[in-house]
Amino acid sequence: MIDKKLLSILVCPVTKAPVEYDKEKNELICRASGLAYPVRDGIPVMLESEARELSVDEKLK
Repeated sequence: MIDKKLLSILVCPVTKAPVEYDKEKNELICRASGLAYPVRDGIPVMLESEARELSVDEKLK
């Protein structure tokens, strides 16, 4: 689980857009860039090289 205060200040390093937490996949999602950043041991890994691209369906949610 990500702390709500931390989540409120985190932004995508690529677009500087806000991110949202996906509990099921344990990722931070940025719809603007189409990237999902992993959360490992409760720590967001906000590196573009570690992110995965969102599928078309995920982008439309």
